Amino acid sequence: MSGWDEGAVFYSDQAQFPMGAGDLQRGSGTFHSALRKFKEFIRSFTSEKGDFPYRDRLIDQPNELSVAIEDLSAFDPELSDKIRRSPADYLPLFETAAAEVLASLRSKVPGESGEMEEPVTGEVQILLSSKENSVSIRSLGAEYMSKLVKIAGIVIAASRTKAKATYVTLLCKNCKNVKTVPCRPGLGGAIVPRSCDHVPQPGEEPCPLDPWVVVPDKSKYVDLQTLKLQENPEDVPTGELPRNMMLSVDRHLVQTITPGTRMSVLGIYSVFQASSASQKSAVGVKQPYIRVVGLEQSRGANSGGPSEFTSEEVEEFKNFARRPEAYRELCSMIAPSIYGHGDVKKALACLLFGGSRKTLPDGVRLRGDIHVLLLGDPSTAKSQFLKFVEKTAPVAVYTSGKGSSAAGLTASVIRDNSSREFYLEGGAMVLADGGVVCIDEFDKMRVEDRVAIHEAMEQQTISIAKAGITTVLNSRTSVLAAANPPSGRYDDLKTAQDNIDLQTTILSRFDLIFIVKDIRMYEQDKLIASHIIKVHASGAAATSKETGTLEGENWLKRYIGYCRQECKPRLTERAADTLKSKYVEIRQKMKQQANESGKSAAIPITVRQLEAIVRLSEALAKMRLSESATEEQVEEAYRLFNVSTMDAARSGINEHMNLTGEMANEIKQAEAQIKRRVGIGSHISERRLIDELTRMGLNESIVRRALLIMHQREEVEYKRERRVILRKA
Repeated sequence: MSGWDEGAVFYSDQAQFPMGAGDLQRGSGTFHSALRKFKEFIRSFTSEKGDFPYRDRLIDQPNELSVAIEDLSAFDPELSDKIRRSPADYLPLFETAAAEVLASLRSKVPGESGEMEEPVTGEVQILLSSKENSVSIRSLGAEYMSKLVKIAGIVIAASRTKAKATYVTLLCKNCKNVKTVPCRPGLGGAIVPRSCDHVPQPGEEPCPLDPWVVVPDKSKYVDLQTLKLQENPEDVPTGELPRNMMLSVDRHLVQTITPGTRMSVLGIYSVFQASSASQKSAVGVKQPYIRVVGLEQSRGANSGGPSEFTSEEVEEFKNFARRPEAYRELCSMIAPSIYGHGDVKKALACLLFGGSRKTLPDGVRLRGDIHVLLLGDPSTAKSQFLKFVEKTAPVAVYTSGKGSSAAGLTASVIRDNSSREFYLEGGAMVLADGGVVCIDEFDKMRVEDRVAIHEAMEQQTISIAKAGITTVLNSRTSVLAAANPPSGRYDDLKTAQDNIDLQTTILSRFDLIFIVKDIRMYEQDKLIASHIIKVHASGAAATSKETGTLEGENWLKRYIGYCRQECKPRLTERAADTLKSKYVEIRQKMKQQANESGKSAAIPITVRQLEAIVRLSEALAKMRLSESATEEQVEEAYRLFNVSTMDAARSGINEHMNLTGEMANEIKQAEAQIKRRVGIGSHISERRLIDELTRMGLNESIVRRALLIMHQREEVEYKRERRVILRKA
């Protein structure tokens, strides 16, 4: 019988049966006095300003009232203590009190007969909030049962909205007698009586046992949704997996939370009987869940809804944006513990602020997010940059290439255990909507997984057609990827094509591609070493001096949030003209280079790259809170593009092959000598060959170049980590 409503029958302190529960066994005295006190609290609680906050709030928002527990304990400590100890009994009283106060505050309305009547008010939902520290999900045990608890975490899944019966209408099969039974709040079912209370008349057949049939149409319902809350990654002990807790939210809290949101929850720790077949025998074993009575989104953690900024903050942001040095100061705040890499920091600043998203009249959307790829040697702080961006961006997800599949990055289809229905669970690109996805070890990803993010990077959507679910999810994210060249280190003796072993389809989607090399220079090495030692020796001291008066990361996070929310810059006409001529110039250069070398560039320069410079210019204007991007910003955007993507496209040996006639002759001579010395199909040590040829009077670098050119023509092949040369036919 109880299967029609979710959860089986179980015992819990219930508000609908006040005589049988906890504190209220002393009779209706306590019950009545608590109701009176609640009414008094709503009517007469005054704030420091001298107004009546709860009374005013109730008139403005008649459906819900959020109450701070601290105010309640200031008004009556005993009352707040009762709510903490047995919230299931006292919260419904509080809601009744609020509804009665609301009715008394409303003016009377003329009824059908012309007499003045009380206005009909609906139910009022009480939402509690508390400033206390949240407890860990791990520490919730039996001692918290049916008490008020506060926990924090990330919502990872949200179910569909269901209808939950509050009162079930029952009909007797025999005598058609109708009875209304209250339903337990949360995930509880209704307790259906076994027998009908109809007294049979003489000659009438008595009602049998279990005569009741549920009449769903006549029952009363509220909305109910279940969420899955996972503990924050920073709270998980080393080597443990994060724990989950099930939450049930009802009425006005339904569909206010999207997966990926960080929040703290105030609720009643309760249990329900798991309906799985395997646990039918263990009647005493229950599944815990939290019935939510108050939600609070963590400040600044989710940019889904607009963050609130105080007027002092806004004033401070505007003053900062007016400073002539604003751009330089912002770039110095990005990863201050990393020495050098000025242009990479500027690019990351642009990525965090982002360009302007545009929707054209024909419905085409142009992305405003900037994608950056860092490619280069190990130990050049690539992963450190990624970790910094993850901490600073309003929303960020960090994943590693080998550890993420196509479904994990986009969306996976999962079957629900209880209802056996398929539902979607968003992956990294969906959870980071409106933020940044940091992908480390980008080159180690399988090719089929990398293809999955093509659509997300350019069209900013993810299309799913699996298991009868056909849908399009938004993923308006920036991608920051870090990769190593195929041979581990960046090899200057190889072409750009061999060094950047990624397909042109994915490369053209990145706005900026930085090649980060580990260059051995005496002066620079000394500076880097002293900086690292200083950071290790004094910890935060080295970085705190540089940030000056502004308090580091949190301030930067708020400033980025404010700029992204308030500012949508556009190019000025003069800036657009400058940009047009620059783009045509780049295309001509690339065409010329392709003609000279006979090969196309490793990184294609297409219209996407023109859009990239537009987005960079807008991001630079956004840092200044300016509504228009000027020529100066276009120049800086072009410079950034030139030192990153253009440099990468020009890198490698092809660029250095502009040989003089004399060098070409020497290389030809060296080739002839190599062919004489090494027969087809024979091996020789590279070191030995070079030594022999230098003894004959040839220059070592010329011999190396000759070997490289022969290797490109596939006349020779390297074996045993380039130590042995094999001559091919």
